[in-house]
Order: sequence, then C-alpha cells, then structure tokens
Amino acid sequence: MHNFRELKVWQKSRLLVKEVYILTAGYPSIEKYNLCSQMQSCAVSIPSNIAEGSGRSSDVDFARFLDMSMGSSHELETQLFLSFDLGYVSQEKLDLFLEMVWEVQKMITGLINKLRGKQ
Repeated sequence: MHNFRELKVWQKSRLLVKEVYILTAGYPSIEKYNLCSQMQSCAVSIPSNIAEGSGRSSDVDFARFLDMSMGSSHELETQLFLSFDLGYVSQEKLDLFLEMVWEVQKMITGLINKLRGKQ
C-alpha cells in the first residue's frame, strides 16, 4: 500500500481540480450541467482514482486505478479542446491547462511503469 498524500502526482492533480473549478466558474450558465459538470467530474476522478488505487493490496491493482486516472485525464484534455472550440477559453488559457494535464499524465505514466517493473 502507498500513502497517496505523499505522491506528487496526487498533489499536482489536486491543483488541477482546483484550476478546473475556477475555469468552469466563468463558463456560460447553459454549460453548468453539461460541459462544466463533465470537466469537473473527470478532473475529480484523476486524484480520486490515484487515492483509491493506492489503498489496494497490490501494485497490479494500483496500476489499474492509475490507468483509470489516465483515462480521466484524456477525457479532460478533450473537454479543454472543446472549450476552446466553443470559444470559452483562449489559446493561451488552453495551452496553460494542457501543460498541467500533460504533466500529470507524464507522472501517472511514470508511476504505472514503476509499478509494472518497466523502470
């Protein structure tokens, strides 16, 4: 078992959740139960799956939850592109958020590789 609170990837993904909530607070009200809700949900899933997986009894199980966390990060990435396409975020804001997401994705990949003995 791992202490998720000590994992840098969990800490970074928590910050990402906060930033997503701040970002979506500025979206049009029509998106409250659509895009905003989807973005918030998948952002929250990233650190939540890291935490849940860290409490599992094996590295194999932990890696499986990290896979789910990675999937949520890709979902958020897509929704950020959609937000740009719909004119809700500027190119500059999109780039900033993508960098945050990509950093978390790299960290998740590194941890998965470590758990699966690929490093």
